[in-house]
Amino acid sequence: MSSRCRRIATPFTIAALSASLMLALSPAFAAPPQIVITETQAFDASSVPAYTGDYADVYAQLDKQREADVAQLQRWVRQPSISAQNKGIAQMAELLRDDLSKLGFRDTALVPTSGHPGVYGYYDAGAAHTLVVYMMYDVQPIEPTGWKVDAFAGSLIDEPKLGKVLMARGATNQKGPQRAFLNALDAVIKTRGKPPVNLIVLAEGEEELGSPHYPEVVAKYQEQLRKADGVFFPMNTQNRDGQASMFLGVKGIVYMELEAKGNPTTGGPQRNEVHGSLAAKLDSPSWRLVQALATLTTPDGEIAVPGYRDAIRAPNAEEQRLFNGIVRGAEGEQAKQLEGLGAARWKNGRNVREAAAAELFDTTLNIDGLVAGYTGEGVKTILPHRAVAKVDSRLVPNQTPDQALALIRKQLDAKGFQDIEIRKLSGYPPAQTSVDAPLTRAALGVYRKYGQTPPVAPRIGGSAPYYVFTQTLGLPMIAGGLGHGNGAHAPNEYMVIEPEAGSKIAGLVQVERFYVDLLYSLSDALKQSGK
Repeated sequence: MSSRCRRIATPFTIAALSASLMLALSPAFAAPPQIVITETQAFDASSVPAYTGDYADVYAQLDKQREADVAQLQRWVRQPSISAQNKGIAQMAELLRDDLSKLGFRDTALVPTSGHPGVYGYYDAGAAHTLVVYMMYDVQPIEPTGWKVDAFAGSLIDEPKLGKVLMARGATNQKGPQRAFLNALDAVIKTRGKPPVNLIVLAEGEEELGSPHYPEVVAKYQEQLRKADGVFFPMNTQNRDGQASMFLGVKGIVYMELEAKGNPTTGGPQRNEVHGSLAAKLDSPSWRLVQALATLTTPDGEIAVPGYRDAIRAPNAEEQRLFNGIVRGAEGEQAKQLEGLGAARWKNGRNVREAAAAELFDTTLNIDGLVAGYTGEGVKTILPHRAVAKVDSRLVPNQTPDQALALIRKQLDAKGFQDIEIRKLSGYPPAQTSVDAPLTRAALGVYRKYGQTPPVAPRIGGSAPYYVFTQTLGLPMIAGGLGHGNGAHAPNEYMVIEPEAGSKIAGLVQVERFYVDLLYSLSDALKQSGK
């Protein structure tokens, strides 16, 4: 889940040049945007009664098949499925479809799209209610250095202060928790014959690319999906201390490339790089791009695009109560949060409450990567003929990707950078579900059963294509689960399988028990709501 970070190598020199130009080319320093919170009440998950269901026969089956379940997780992560490189994508899609068939899904299919295929499966339990399970089967590329183990070996290793972990690409994002959900379903079917709700699995292989073609998968099954009661995304939500958290939505995103290149208007080499000494008489696309980027923010990094925040909806009453609930005691956690991020302070002097508000309710404009010319070892004096920046913006209600792109285009044109090309690579709007939705309350009740009182955020700072369900289909959608993992998009990604003694982190069997309880809790909640 992309809070998904799509990046390329960023030469330090270009970043430094950008910073040096900001003072001359950007507007004056700007104060951080003020996000007004007027609500005084705070949402408290302890107000939701703990779920009381008990399924001892299913739990016993999970204990019995523990080793086999670990092997299933290993089998999934051992299959590469790097969407950016189209490595193993077709094989992983087939693996997922085959697994659904073996579990008893009556209808399964590989769903062709204009990009990587989707995977569909329908389990008819003859139930009155239906749950859609969103999955992503793709993963990020492998970093060239930093891994302790082969990223696709599916290694089980002992990690200090954690216990035995599965270390592999996709271990926590998201193959581990997704296969754990299917393990739980397997145990339910083996002991009780069928799950308490009908299930539709709808998976994509392009989440790490911004889900550009997932709407095609949804459109194919739109009529059936509209009859469902909600959508669930299996996910590890515990931190290293064992505290689980929950979020009800995601930010939207627009992801773009900005390119400067030599052309008849600005000058500069048009066909290929030339000798660096020719900078005396030829324009540099690299400098041109850096100067253009510097017009998009103030010297202190605040967004300088006129009107960029005009469409943003202020936090409503429910969002403010949720915010108050998650920031209680945040001051005491500030040092730990910053240490975990490898940072010394929040942006432009924000306090921890202001930083949290910005993450939830404000937009962003971020350079993911810059590439131009030679970035290898040693010396190569050239004048590049093109320079490219990868840029993303996280969007909040009521921003839209096309609106954000238009404002950036207008700013560049107004500053004399009509020659800078903008290519939209992906984009979708934000999405959110109410804390009072039956699906949300059912999940909170299960957390409470396992001794958790999770802070509940209205959304996270990252992005995922929830909108296809919440907006296109009008369905509530949540993510959740026990379990701890880390290192998504980074070396040494892991998911805890067997925590060390005394840890509050759930081991694999307890992760699976949570999913069992959630299926039954959801079924009960929907029956009580009269849906």
